[in-house]
Amino acid sequence: MQGLQGRVAVVTGAASGIGLAMALRFAAAGMKLVLADIEAAPLQRALAQLQAQGAQAIAVPVDVASAASVEALAEAAYARYGAVHLLCNNAGVAAPALLQPAWENSLADWQWTLGVNLMGVVHGLRAFVPRMLDGGDEGHIVNTASVAGLLTGSGPYFASKHAVTCVTEGLYKDFKAMAAKLSASVLCPGVIRTAILDAERNRPAQFGAPTDLSALSEKSQRWAASFRESIAAGIDPAVVADAVAEAVLHDRFYIVPAQPEYLDSISTRMADIGALRNPTLAQARS
Repeated sequence: MQGLQGRVAVVTGAASGIGLAMALRFAAAGMKLVLADIEAAPLQRALAQLQAQGAQAIAVPVDVASAASVEALAEAAYARYGAVHLLCNNAGVAAPALLQPAWENSLADWQWTLGVNLMGVVHGLRAFVPRMLDGGDEGHIVNTASVAGLLTGSGPYFASKHAVTCVTEGLYKDFKAMAAKLSASVLCPGVIRTAILDAERNRPAQFGAPTDLSALSEKSQRWAASFRESIAAGIDPAVVADAVAEAVLHDRFYIVPAQPEYLDSISTRMADIGALRNPTLAQARS
């Protein structure tokens, strides 16, 4: 995109964390905002914060796991502004059992995580991309994956983020092949200072109770506690938002604001693939 001033951005998961940071960054660049989140009260606080800074913004409560809810978001955005130029499919969830192997995650864990992290992106693409193409303006899609989408793990979080990376790269190629005025980027953050490990506060009842940490193995409990400490010392979401804005303006596909150790692991994995050798094993967690 040639510029952000006066353009319209839609951000899901906008009430906190990376989503709120992106909304603030876009507002500072003069964009009009449509904020979406499943949590109504924090969403209204985010709206008030943006409006207090002079931003033009509306807020729409949305469950991205629901196609109808995301379709209603698109209708609200177009009813208010008549166009959307930047779509950030950012809403996502994780649980403290992030690194549990596939067979130790319940079917409900898989359904909830994939329903939000993957299908939330799919619903966003289906609701907005046809409208954006029909509008004929230049535009950009940013789908939030994770460094987990460039690395590997057998559980639902890694699987969902890999799928987002795959879909987004395919989307980028689709747009280029049809000479569309739209482009796409995948956002793969490392450890960011957010409340992602508390996402189960919004876990719908049909997917069971939040994770019982005491039921996990001692190793998993230690990892969860250690990872929570890492998040508290993680990258500021504002740094991520700056990287996203730069990528949109310069049409960069990969956005990877991550710690050096993750970047090294990504390089090792890519080298393994290129050399057709067995995956390099990560150092065992104690």
